[in-house]
Amino acid sequence: MSKTVEFNGKLTRVEMINPHSWIYFDVTEKDGGVSHHRCEMRSVHVLRRSGWTKENFPVGQQITVEASPNRTDPASCYLQTIMAADGTRMDRYGQYVKATQGGIQEVRGPIAAPKTDRPTRRPSGEPNISGDWAPVQLVMANARGIGGGLVPLDKLAEYKPGDRPAISFADVSRAGPRRYGGTELTEAGEKAAADFKREDNPRFRCETTSIIFDWAFDGPVNRITQNKDTIVLEYGQLGLKRTIYMNMQEHPNSIKPSRAGHSIGHWEGDTLVVDTVGFLPGFLNTPVRNSDKLHVVERFILDPNKMALTRSYVAEDAVFLKGKYAGSDTILVADAPYNPGKCKELNFIDYSKEQKR
Repeated sequence: MSKTVEFNGKLTRVEMINPHSWIYFDVTEKDGGVSHHRCEMRSVHVLRRSGWTKENFPVGQQITVEASPNRTDPASCYLQTIMAADGTRMDRYGQYVKATQGGIQEVRGPIAAPKTDRPTRRPSGEPNISGDWAPVQLVMANARGIGGGLVPLDKLAEYKPGDRPAISFADVSRAGPRRYGGTELTEAGEKAAADFKREDNPRFRCETTSIIFDWAFDGPVNRITQNKDTIVLEYGQLGLKRTIYMNMQEHPNSIKPSRAGHSIGHWEGDTLVVDTVGFLPGFLNTPVRNSDKLHVVERFILDPNKMALTRSYVAEDAVFLKGKYAGSDTILVADAPYNPGKCKELNFIDYSKEQKR
């Protein structure tokens, strides 16, 4: 990330997919030979929310690419900026709308205002949480994705490129054992975390990490559907679907384990309380593993004034967690429709070797 390389070539392919999108291009070398390259972009659902479409990338056009080089694969890179022959420029974290004179123009902040006029209650009286929801995007203060930290998109105007705000994604104590979600890990949990390898990450197999992690991570657009006896949660990145049974007091004795688990729910006043068990062993949040003993309780509260849906959660797993893994997140009315998109993991391919096949 501390280095920048520049390529001038012809765009040959675009893959708008999860967990990362890619552009492919050919470069004519000084000796007349052609080398093949690819550059990683952000997830398709975040690009879609940022105004990026395949139409922005006509195959066959001449482009200039500025990127961070891959440490081990000389044919792969991490996109900073792509420039078309007509001068159109798109930065990694840039937000774009159609310009009145044609082409696109950059917007420093969200590109669309979500419609917040949906009813706050259903005819039956409970809060209306149905619809499409999304967290505020996190972007780099420097739109090219270098020399700074992640900031909320709706607060972007408060930062200058290069600013490093204090947004932390890990609960790391200054002294003593490392804590995750406010708890230490058991001996088995510590060993599992120490043994974690990048290739173990479920996201790189196009699998959801956990019901906790993927609800808000990386800015997905999620969908909630309230029915008479169920509430359905559809995760907007890797297509996880959860059904919350509102007409059950207890979990059944026999549950087929899954990544979504088995959820039962009830309303405590205006708070939706969801109890979930029956998980497959996996990861709560890498490198923290979970066993089939994982138990998660979530509480969803709608703020009708801001149309913000806050979820708090507590997870317990005696195999890997000493205490309770807890946290919260907030999502807002989505600025784009639900569309989980396709997923194909390409990050682990050595593209320089692919060209020799």
